[in-house]
Amino acid sequence: MTNYGVASEGVSVLALSVVRLTGRVKEGRPPFESEANAPRKIEEIPPELRRLLMNGLALVPAGANVIMQLAQLGVGHGVAESRVPSGSLYEHPIKRTRTTLSYVMLACFGTSEERVFLRRAVDRQHRSVYSNVADEVQYNAFDPALQLWVAACMYRGVVDSVSFLYGEQDEATRDALYQVCGRFATTLQVPVEMWPKTRAAYESYWTHAVAAIQMDSTTRDYLSNFASLGFLPLPLRAVFGPAHRFMSVGFLAPEFREALGVKWSERDQRIFVIVLRLLSSVNRVLPRVAREWPWNMVLHDARRRIATGRPLI
Repeated sequence: MTNYGVASEGVSVLALSVVRLTGRVKEGRPPFESEANAPRKIEEIPPELRRLLMNGLALVPAGANVIMQLAQLGVGHGVAESRVPSGSLYEHPIKRTRTTLSYVMLACFGTSEERVFLRRAVDRQHRSVYSNVADEVQYNAFDPALQLWVAACMYRGVVDSVSFLYGEQDEATRDALYQVCGRFATTLQVPVEMWPKTRAAYESYWTHAVAAIQMDSTTRDYLSNFASLGFLPLPLRAVFGPAHRFMSVGFLAPEFREALGVKWSERDQRIFVIVLRLLSSVNRVLPRVAREWPWNMVLHDARRRIATGRPLI
């Protein structure tokens, strides 16, 4: 498996981790199942980080983030060819959105017990997400390298949203955000040793990983339709699709736009910057409860589901 440029000082540890995981991944089983490997109880997130993370307008780059995640063929085909109808965005768009947001909230703000519950729920879905021997693109949802890429994209989305809503943060805040976002990876099958230890190590990983992105007709068609909200009924798609596509493409780096086959002009960029400034201005005047919606609702719902034994995923 490829480590996508993780800092050299961690390569030997990473290699051992990947070798230990490979056998179970090939069998379509999660590498970690026992309570002994459960995440430890996490500390309460400071109010300042909560303010940066729990913001409804932070969902604006979400479309771009999905495109980024699926720009690795293993992830893209795993989603586009998924044999889990209950998790399909096209068959259950509301449920899929709820479960995705629940994952983000519990990974960031959940207790260790809640994260164990979340991991087990996701594992049950992931057991059916793997390629067949004859498939041209081989993938497995339990592959820690693919999960690392997805988590790295999610962290990049946090950086994008914090930057446009609140501007550049100081080094200490950036480091704290990075540590919290590592839970996107370690809540599932990514060993802690695999998550780059520092932001500098992450940038090294990211540079190498972005250089390896690839789309084919399957993922490109899926993502092009997704960007235009093709999973929604026609009236909603016609009203909101163009704006969603514009903002999604706007948040993409040039490498992703090229892979997707879309163009972006200087005029597009000027309009994009104006929209971001307007959204940032709106964010400054929203009361806290409105600013945190729908994240606050999602976190409450996820915890209620866990407490009452209802399905989380």
